Amino acid sequence: MTPQRTTPDRGPILMLMGIVMLAVAGVGLWYLFFRPAGPAPVSLGETPTQAAIASAANPTATASPATASSSGSAPSSGGASAAAGGGSGAGGDVSGTWNVDPSVGSFSDFSGSFVGYRVQETLANVGAATAVGRTPDVTGSLTINDTTVTAADFTADLTTLQSDDPRRDGQLRNQALETGQYPTATFKLTQPLALGSVPAGGETVKATATGDLTLHGVTKTVQIPLEARLADGVVSVVGSLPIQFADYSMNPPRSMMVLSVADNGILELQLQLTQAAA
Repeated sequence: MTPQRTTPDRGPILMLMGIVMLAVAGVGLWYLFFRPAGPAPVSLGETPTQAAIASAANPTATASPATASSSGSAPSSGGASAAAGGGSGAGGDVSGTWNVDPSVGSFSDFSGSFVGYRVQETLANVGAATAVGRTPDVTGSLTINDTTVTAADFTADLTTLQSDDPRRDGQLRNQALETGQYPTATFKLTQPLALGSVPAGGETVKATATGDLTLHGVTKTVQIPLEARLADGVVSVVGSLPIQFADYSMNPPRSMMVLSVADNGILELQLQLTQAAA
């Protein structure tokens, strides 16, 4: 008599698979509909920093409590003193050294200085998304002689890059940027940058800076389109540069939750600079 073959009960396995699929789908729905939007690309615009600086320079000016509380930015003492004395805030002589001033603006609302990246990625059960990471740890200065930027040198600490996901930030230590081995990125101006004329206070100036960008241990000559504005003793500079990972010997990062990552990205910067004492 042939023994009857028993069929394994697949119910628990199918139930477990269903729970996993529902959980993943739930994460995807949360990402699409409830997750906060990432920071917008850099732009001069009407930033909270400018409002804070203007308020500090003119205490009699009125500002709504909502605006003041939402900015989260602290005006620099250098900007306030320069504005009080007229000087460069009114579009006067801007010759001298201008340093990145960490007291201007706030990293919490991205009104201060930072360097960062924007990269397209495709997440499992979510689809395309833009990964944005930024670090506030930027140092450096530029030198202006009359209407020409004669020197500029900046360094960003990439080990403190922050995105909306600490897991992504941790992966960059050993993948892509490999910040554990290459902790900084630098830019050094190699050609004078002519401004044409001394900009009036609040006027936006556009120029392209040519210099050496060192990233992931590789140095390339690049041209970065920049926008700058002088307001009440603070020079605000923003710029973006497309980056091909292969040009800097980088491979796109890999993760179980990430189906694919573009082989290129955008390096973006925002600098708040105040003039060094003569």
